[in-house]
Order: sequence, then structure tokens, then C-alpha cells
Amino acid sequence: MRIGVDVGGTFTDFSCISPSGRQVAFKLPSTPDDPSEAVILGLRELRDKFDISPRDISMFAHGTTVATNAVLERKGATVGLITTEGFRDVLEIGRQMRQKMYSIRLEPETPVFLAPGRRRVSVNERIGADGAIIKSLDENNVLAAVERLRAEDVNSLAITLLFSFMNPIHERRIKEIVIDHWPDMLISLSSEVDPVFREYERTVVTAFDAYIKPTVDSYLSKLKTALLQEGVTAPLQVMQSRGGLAGAETARMRPVRLFLSGPAGGVIGGLGEGKANTFGNLITVDIGGTSCDIALISESKPLLRQEGVIDKFSIRVPMVDVNAIGAGGGSIAWIDESGGLRVGPHSAGSEPGPACYDRGGVHPTVTDASLVSGLLDKNYFAGGRFRLNQEKSCAVIDRYIAKPLGISVEHAALGIQKVLISQMSEGVRFVSIKQGFDPREFVLLALGGAGPLYACALAEELNIGRVLVPRNPGVLSATGLLNSSVEHEISSSFNRILGETSLAEVSSALSLLDAQAQKLMLKEAVEMTDVEVSYAADICYLGQGYYLEVPLEIEKSSPLELAYQNFLKIHDRIYGHSVDGPVRIVNLRTVHKVPTRSEITQPEITRGEPLKVHRDILIENDGKFEKVPVLQRAKMPVEFYFEGPAIVEQNDTTTWIPKEWCGTVLNTSTLLLEMMGKKF
Repeated sequence: MRIGVDVGGTFTDFSCISPSGRQVAFKLPSTPDDPSEAVILGLRELRDKFDISPRDISMFAHGTTVATNAVLERKGATVGLITTEGFRDVLEIGRQMRQKMYSIRLEPETPVFLAPGRRRVSVNERIGADGAIIKSLDENNVLAAVERLRAEDVNSLAITLLFSFMNPIHERRIKEIVIDHWPDMLISLSSEVDPVFREYERTVVTAFDAYIKPTVDSYLSKLKTALLQEGVTAPLQVMQSRGGLAGAETARMRPVRLFLSGPAGGVIGGLGEGKANTFGNLITVDIGGTSCDIALISESKPLLRQEGVIDKFSIRVPMVDVNAIGAGGGSIAWIDESGGLRVGPHSAGSEPGPACYDRGGVHPTVTDASLVSGLLDKNYFAGGRFRLNQEKSCAVIDRYIAKPLGISVEHAALGIQKVLISQMSEGVRFVSIKQGFDPREFVLLALGGAGPLYACALAEELNIGRVLVPRNPGVLSATGLLNSSVEHEISSSFNRILGETSLAEVSSALSLLDAQAQKLMLKEAVEMTDVEVSYAADICYLGQGYYLEVPLEIEKSSPLELAYQNFLKIHDRIYGHSVDGPVRIVNLRTVHKVPTRSEITQPEITRGEPLKVHRDILIENDGKFEKVPVLQRAKMPVEFYFEGPAIVEQNDTTTWIPKEWCGTVLNTSTLLLEMMGKKF
């Protein structure tokens, strides 16, 4: 048995697949105070309700928000930062960039909270730009510096020395000294976390790594122990932001790579669905209880980026290119100072949750609006696990939205949903049009508990004609964990003009990176003969401040010339132009991974009539309720065809199919929704 568990802000999703292809999938409320509690409760449900023994589990893959939450909630470590003398304030100076250019209230846009001035010290040493030692490390100075930090109750160190990416000898020696004197101290070295140039970016990512390291270390250690106590002997594997799995021990060493652990699972799950249904160009829209995560897959490859944003701070970490916006089922609707209707980014979460959860929530949310409009069945939410209180939804929408705007509760509910769709459409344009892709040439793939509910309306807004709804979209992030491969990526600086660089120099540098990646792979106990290796280079024009990742196909003839031509194509797609001029290789990268074990299960179809009942649905065009058929997904056989308006219900989600849309069940049991009359 293989199990994927994805912990979200509102629900924890479980997907279990047997050797025969049978799938068991369900959701449980998350336990924010201790996310591992929901994981263990799910394991016990698998054992007691589905007769799945923990000892039969051969793979346990986990997606977690622990790293992100530690930053958002400011519950990380007390970090001390050690730098080269004269560079103590790099973290605070930053790049002098401003996200809000015209705001009259300027706020710091560097993460100084990671290590305030009193917790930043410098040491006497100096490495040159060529890696040569200019000034030897003063070890007595190091001891004195760490003593000062210990006086500030520091329990995690970030060490970022100048040009350590060229020669890490001094950083490694400081680590040895600290461990000899303070063995309980957790340490992050910039030469291990991010061994590439640009001092501020390297300092930031190393400080973040040190900040979340104790939290992630404690959580994974506790979860591993709890799994063993439950009888799970399979190794704990954790999803990384880049879309590959790593063993828990490796994840604890490099926790900064877990920031997009959860959303990455959804993207990989969407990739598997696309391959199974022969769709290579997809836009995945993962709408959960707290956020909406949007990603683009082009030619069966997820877009990746080398720098992401966490809590408004740019962090140089490789990750799938996911645009996360505060637009989920639990997003709170409110009226701004100018009288405009807004949705999010604040969320009711799982506790207390939307008003309809009847757990003390007092603010209107998207879920409340969906219930009022009839899209959700109050008796069949999450497969009947929860009974929703429609009266409370009506009351909070009336109080906070309808009365202030002078409209009916029904029109207020429609307005909340329209604002949500508008926000999501902008999010889709951000990952598509902004990067040179036309969203009309893609298929929208809906996942998450609320994704299928709004997918068709979002597709209409973007003029996308087809929508895919997986068999279990509400837990696709968990299923995606099972479709992921063990993967490790290693980068290093390689500052050379492409036209003046030989293939031998590049190959020599890549071989050093391969050796590091192989060490990580050996820890995963995988067969090295199964490992696939790929390379990439970060390239820019001479004098250009930012670079683009370009595939480096070493096995082909003239690989460096091919990389140059690919750079021109990528530059033209993203920026709308390219010129034939000298370029520079900035960084080299190797990626080692075991081939993906992508598969789509074949669930059993329950015999019987798909039509369950007719329900009153508030139709947007005329603002009136209309009787609409409610279909049961579990009873819809392959090639089953229907036309909207209609509702499709299943345990983990509800799908809304409006007028002028039709649906067909494909042979993979995936539901294909198409805009009628549109040519493809």
C-alpha cells in the first residue's frame, strides 16, 4: 500500500492506493496546533474503517505547511547571523526595492525579524572573489561572537561569509568550532543552502533556513516517531517545493526547500492527470479552504522558478511556479472603506471556520455564499461528514454584506462568488499571459475541495473551452505525492562568458555537482541505475541583472550553442524580444531523480441511476433559483454524457456545470467538461 498525506490549512487529505489500483481517499479537519495529530487520526481510520494495516504500507509521502506556517505565524527559531566583518547589515540593507512604489507609508521590505541587529555579528576573515584566502579565520573571534549570540538565547545559527560559494573552508570551520563547544546548536551554512552569488539573496535564504530548521526538525522527528508507534515502517518522505520527494532526514537538513511542499503535490497530481488523458498543456487551479494555488504545465512539464515569495519576502529557492492567492472556500468576504465588496485574503480556516460550520465563525465566507446559492448540499458536505448550517450563512451574509450594500442575501452571495472568480482569473493571467502563454490554448484542471465548484465560471472568464475534473480532485494533492519521484537538485556558481567557455570546463563543474547529488540519492536507498540526470544553466546577457534557466543537453552535439539558441527563444517568449549578443553563464544545476511512477486508478462504478435529486440553484444570469439535476459521480459510468446546468456530487468535492456546458466521463474516469459550440 502507498499513502500520500497532504496537510492543508483547513483539511488534511489522504490518498491510499493498493497494488491492484484500488484507491481510498478522504479528508479530515486539520489540527493546526499539532498537524501530526490529523495524520495519525487518518491512519487509524484507514486501519479501522478500511482494514488497511499500517505494516502493509510500503510508501508514506507527506506534504506539509509546517515550514510556511512557521514564517507566517512568526514561530521560528531565535536566529543568530554570522557574517564577514563589514557585512553585518546586509540582511537589513537589502536591495532597496519597493513593492508599493507610490505608498506614502514605507515599511521595511527585508526580513529583519529573522535576525535583528543585536543578533547579527561579524568575524575576522576574508575569502576573495577567486576563492583564495585573503585573511585567515580568527577562531578566538568566532568563539567571542558566538558567546554574544548565546547571551541573546540564540538556538539556531545562520553563517553567511563573503564568497563562501567559491571556497567554503571558513564556514565549515566555524561550524566545527560551534559544534565542539555547543553541540545542541542547529546550524545553516550558506555554502550548503545556496552556494551561488549575490550576497543579500544568499543571506536571506540561509537565515530563513535557520529560522525554520528547529520547527521542521521537531515536527518531522515527532511525526516519524508517531508513525513507528502506529506500526508504519515505511520511510517518511517529504515533498519539496520543486516537486520531488526527499527523505525526512534530508528534508530536516534543508528545510527551506519545503515552503511549497503542499501546493507542489497538487501540480504533480495535475501533471499525472494530464498525461493519462493526453493533455500536455494544463493550468491547474487548486482551491482549498484557505487559498487558491495556480500553476501552469506546458508540454507535460511544470514551470519552475529559482526564486519564490513567502510572506512578501523574495527567497531564492527552486520551486514549482505556483501563484498563491488568498481566495479559498474559507476566505472572508468584507466591505472596504470605499464600499466595495472584497474577498480574502483573510480566512476563517478550519477553526472556527465558515459560519455554516457552526463552530463559532461569525464572518461570511465563500463557502457560506456557495451554500446560500444552492451549490452545496448542507447534508452532504465532505461526503456527509459535516452538516452545514444554512441559516447562519444567510445571517452573516445579510449582516455584513447584503444590508451594507442594500441588496438581497441571494445577490450578495452571487457577488461574493463573482469577486472570487475575478481574483482567480487575474491569478491565472499572472502565470500564463505574463510569461508568454495564451490561456485559451490550455485545459483548466480543477482540484482541491472547491476547485470544481468554480472551474467552469473561471474558464468562461478566461475563454478557456475545456475543464478536467479528476476522479478525486479534493485529494489530488495527496495523490500527486504518490506520483512524485525522489529528486535532488544541486546548484553552484559558474561565472563564465558562454562564448569563451569550453565544454570540458562545464562538464568538469557538473561532475562535482553530480557527486553531491549522488550522496543525497544514496541516503534514499534507491537503485542508482534507476536515477535520471538532467542539467540546466542560468544564463543572461552581459550586463543584465536577472537570468533565465535554460536546459543544458550535454548529450547532444554542440550543447553550448544549443543552450544559447534556447536562451534566445525563452527570452523572446517571456520578454517579447531577444537580440543576438554575448551572454554569460551565471549558475550550473544538476537534477537527479527516479522516474515518476505516475498512474491513474480505476475506481469501481456503483451500479444504479446517476440522478440523485433535483435541487434549487441560484442562477447567476437572472438571479433566480432554478431546479437543477444533481448527479452522483460514483454512479456515472465511462462515456456517460450530460448537459448543464447540473451538479455533480462526490465525497471530496462538488462540481457545478452551468448552461452551455456539457460533460463526458473519459475512460480514465476523469470528467471532461466542454463549452458547447466552441471549436478545439
